[in-house]
Amino acid sequence: MKTTKRISVLLADDHMIVLEGLKMLLGSETGLEVAGEAVTGREAVKLAGKLRPDVVVMDVAMTQLNGLEAARQIRKAFPDTKVIFLSAYGDAVYVEQAMEAGASGYLLKQTASSLLAEAIRAVHKGETCFSPDLPKRLTELTPGASGERIPAGAQAARLTSREVEVLQLIAESAVNKQIADALGVSIKTVEKHRDNLMKKLDIHDAAGLTRYAMSAGVIERHVQVPIV
Repeated sequence: MKTTKRISVLLADDHMIVLEGLKMLLGSETGLEVAGEAVTGREAVKLAGKLRPDVVVMDVAMTQLNGLEAARQIRKAFPDTKVIFLSAYGDAVYVEQAMEAGASGYLLKQTASSLLAEAIRAVHKGETCFSPDLPKRLTELTPGASGERIPAGAQAARLTSREVEVLQLIAESAVNKQIADALGVSIKTVEKHRDNLMKKLDIHDAAGLTRYAMSAGVIERHVQVPIV
């Protein structure tokens, strides 16, 4: 008897209780398997490269690297991997940025649990999937060409992908050495990126950069998580 290959799924959320719930939910679904779990955006990008899942289910608000930028990097490096966002935020700006980053679906966390499995199967077949609660104009969006587009959340300032990463880490209270260690670069390189950010944004202190990061959707608006 011919065995149908199961759809492999990578889960990414910075709340363990959410990850455990999603894992249990999808574990009971025929034809799906949870290949791995990530608690930061950076870990999600790494695991996507290691596991090559068919679909990534990811939150928008992720530490170290936000979900929007993580999705853009995953889609650029692994075009065959589909991304679905599962988020508490239904704001138009997040949905639009998610699609610009190359996502194939956007579901709200209050969506019926049965829709997630259906969405995973749908995007694996090349379709798009949205929560029924989202406005109709948003459900008509299509995934963007994420390769050379300006990173989600930073279009107006035309920040590079690396600058977005540095911006998020600064906003999460990381100092230059911590940023250098996280990105695998020298402190001088971090200082250069920080200088470029300040010049492009015309902002000259960490507090101002943090406010910009929140307003641009680079980090969650209400919660700051320090890097340890």
